[in-house]
Amino acid sequence: MHALKLTQIGNSVGVVLPKEVLARLKLEKGDTVFVTETPEGIALTPYDPSLAEQLELGREFMREFRDTFHALAK
Repeated sequence: MHALKLTQIGNSVGVVLPKEVLARLKLEKGDTVFVTETPEGIALTPYDPSLAEQLELGREFMREFRDTFHALAK
């Protein structure tokens, strides 16, 4: 667990992430992070949640038409 302080950055307020957190998230200066609200609180992730939803819908579609895709692959 890391306790982070809010700091003034120009006209905005920001949080400085420790090197350990950046390494764990595989983030570097200039990368984009996404903030989403979850039932447990706020989540910070390098992955676009809307892309994850689209991938899951694609997986469901492929499962539903598995036999068709298998026949087409022949």
